[in-house]
Amino acid sequence: MGLGKLRDGLAPTPPMGWNSWNRFKCGIDETIVRETAEALLDTGMRAAGYRYVVVDDCWSEKRRAANGDVLPDRTKFATGMKALADEVHARGLRFGMYTDAGTMTCAEYPGSLGYEFRDAARFAEWGIDYLKVDWCHTDGMSPRELYTKWALALAATKRPIVHSVCEWGRAHPWEWAGSLGHLWRTSWDILDTWESLLAIIDRQVDLYPFAGPDHWNDPDMLEVGNGGMTESEYRAHFSLWAILAAPLMAGNDVRTMSDGVRRMLTAPEVIAVDQDPLGKQGTRIARDGETEVWRRDLADGSCAVALFNRDAVERDIAYEFAGRALVRDLWAREDVGEFRDGYAARVPSHDVVMVRTSTRP
Repeated sequence: MGLGKLRDGLAPTPPMGWNSWNRFKCGIDETIVRETAEALLDTGMRAAGYRYVVVDDCWSEKRRAANGDVLPDRTKFATGMKALADEVHARGLRFGMYTDAGTMTCAEYPGSLGYEFRDAARFAEWGIDYLKVDWCHTDGMSPRELYTKWALALAATKRPIVHSVCEWGRAHPWEWAGSLGHLWRTSWDILDTWESLLAIIDRQVDLYPFAGPDHWNDPDMLEVGNGGMTESEYRAHFSLWAILAAPLMAGNDVRTMSDGVRRMLTAPEVIAVDQDPLGKQGTRIARDGETEVWRRDLADGSCAVALFNRDAVERDIAYEFAGRALVRDLWAREDVGEFRDGYAARVPSHDVVMVRTSTRP
């Protein structure tokens, strides 16, 4: 596969979609998937850029068929994965699935170790467009070797499939997975808590050189709307993911989400930052106690800036720049005004102010 970065055009911007795990865990079935695909259209999420509908762990039978094939659970997926993929595709969406590089999946369903080419061919026959390959039950195994095998197996299918490497950052995948997959997890699984969010954000600080079109750092799926954090904390979550050029994989029940959650997940100017075609991951440019400034350079020469307050009380946070700039609030979707040499805002506890700055002559 070579030592360079992938540039095959399958993920020119970070993938956007929905994954079943954060909300449903093993309680997934074809009805939920079908209704979720429909909800992505009805709520405007597809129009906002969400394309992939990904079935995570627990979709298969507990044992392989006699010929070695992995089988969908007949109770959960009675019509089969090919029919479900066809339904998803008919809605203008793309279909994704999950497997594990080891002997078993994380939920102890059949893993793909030794079956990589067989499983890849099977998935391609079903019509998948995205595959998440997890890293449970892999004691003593080499991530680089197994994910190389997966890259070869997916290439052998001749079907364009986005490859999501999910070994949780243990072997520094940002240093080697860019030639094998389109995204790679940089951390353990996210939890729906502020503490988990902060810990994962801190792990991203030095990873910006490794991201770009078709090869992205992945700090894990979104928890927005799952109920464990406040609205302001979810706004910080979504904003930082956009600054980080992270994949935006919704993990909530989009069928029943509130209007507030829907508006957050479809915020057009924040999503535009995440999907900026320059593909340059943002950086933390300042930190003072529990306040931070994150900046991301954008294709049109402007910058996206997140004034991030980790503290339990509101704080004044300043962003300094040279010269004059027009400042636009990306959540409010309105221009704030023209400022010289910097911009400051009072940021509520556990929240962000996210702006776009455009330099003026």
